[in-house]
Amino acid sequence: FSDAMLATTGLLSRGRRYVAVRIGYLLSAIFFIVAAFTDWLVFDPTVEGRAQHLQAGAVFYLFTILFALASIVAWFNLYRAYRRCLTASTRRRAAYLLIASIALPISVFPYLLLVGGSTPSLHPLIFWWFSVLGNLIIGAMITLMAYVVAFFGTAQPDRVIKSRLFQHLLRGPFVASIVLGIMVIAGRVARALGNDESQVVAVAAIGTLILLQYVITLVRIPLERRLFYGGLKDRSDVLRIQTLGERLLTADDTHEFLESVAAAACDLMRVRSAFVAAVESDGARVEAKIGLDDPPEDSHALTLAALQNGASAAIQSGLFVWDDYWVLPLRSGIESEVIGLLALKARSDQPDLTHEEARTLQALADRAAAALEDRRAQRKLFSTVETLLPHVERLQKLRAASRYASANVIKPEPNVDAGLIQSVREALSQYWGGPKLINSPLLQLKVVERALQDHDGNAANALRAVLHDAIERVKPEGQRKFTAEWIIYNILEMKFMQGRRVREVALRLSVSEADLYRKQRVAIEQVARMIATMEREIEGVDEDEYTIAG
Repeated sequence: FSDAMLATTGLLSRGRRYVAVRIGYLLSAIFFIVAAFTDWLVFDPTVEGRAQHLQAGAVFYLFTILFALASIVAWFNLYRAYRRCLTASTRRRAAYLLIASIALPISVFPYLLLVGGSTPSLHPLIFWWFSVLGNLIIGAMITLMAYVVAFFGTAQPDRVIKSRLFQHLLRGPFVASIVLGIMVIAGRVARALGNDESQVVAVAAIGTLILLQYVITLVRIPLERRLFYGGLKDRSDVLRIQTLGERLLTADDTHEFLESVAAAACDLMRVRSAFVAAVESDGARVEAKIGLDDPPEDSHALTLAALQNGASAAIQSGLFVWDDYWVLPLRSGIESEVIGLLALKARSDQPDLTHEEARTLQALADRAAAALEDRRAQRKLFSTVETLLPHVERLQKLRAASRYASANVIKPEPNVDAGLIQSVREALSQYWGGPKLINSPLLQLKVVERALQDHDGNAANALRAVLHDAIERVKPEGQRKFTAEWIIYNILEMKFMQGRRVREVALRLSVSEADLYRKQRVAIEQVARMIATMEREIEGVDEDEYTIAG
């Protein structure tokens, strides 16, 4: 670890530390085997003064010398890393680590083998007081060390790291310590009162555990926001994001809500079937249905009828007759744009609603329209987040690199250029044709120019073939399985090559739409990486140096 700490501050090993670390691992393995299968290191476990200990073997003092030497070298390396830290925050954390690292050799070394096993029996009060105090100090130092180490190798913000560590300490060591203390106290109280000790201890332990978990659930989030989320404005921003996650309307939520609206409309109008459809640029899509009758399959005609507010005669309450249905267009609240429709199986040739039926049906339609409008807004939000996430991750990586080795910040990342990723994303979005495919910057690539020869100069077909080849390179070997690699490939295949809708892909892969957007971003990056590899195979240039004009 001390070697990794030095490397983090920019002082890479020139070979000596690398060899020393491997020798340390080898000696540790040898001593482990000796301790497990022979009496040369330790033997004869005994109990004196209620303290258990072993006896020192023939090579124990050699082990002690090597252990002390390794501890000193490790501590010296940490001190060198501390001296190399330049900023106040990194020096502070390195100082915490330097002090806390003293606890490691103290906490694991069997010191009773050096002082003898008679100490607990001759001086029990001194021994146990020092033992308890030492364990408390060591626990605090290890916690401090865990706090510092938690910031290494992660691109997450400090507040997230602190919050997770805080939750771990609350639900782990804190709860365990309180429960153990209550068990000891309950046992002594039970013995003093002459009650059954086992029953009292069990009830006290279970009750304490449940109570503590309940209290932590209540106070943890408010405490985290106050302690780790900065000022009032930062806490408000984070609270809005967290509230959005809790109140997010998923595809299943929308489907269930629209089903309930359709069912209520059926009960109101005394008809046997109904459906709710969303109107989008590519046609109407049925979101929910009730009853045995299947909705019409001609989505284009249905969309046209809805947008025209009824090619047939519009009667009352906005209803118009289409096929065997009474259709009520669903409009957005702001622009009065038709975003969907509520269709009811006609009970007569023309709508014959009473005033009460018309009023209630309009209320149901407003609820369905609000759900569709919220869902549309959330899709736009997901699209924005998908574009924003790579930039946020890049910034977090830069912050993580600047904590201990600021020189790493200016080093180029061995990743595919962002312009290439964006071009691949746009081309895949119109995989089967469109201006983003025909006018894509990817057409400048030599791999695409070579593919033109095989497709009679058709740029769209050539680029589509290159994308298809890149996607096939992402495909894992073997049969389809429910693994991360296969999910990435299935997203590429179903979403882009087969042109399935986001909701359908999410249902088939058993993931939420938010998770699907995250995995889709990873999938697009994989395709971009494969295209860069294909280009490198033709040009003979390094993938990390490759960029594309976007």
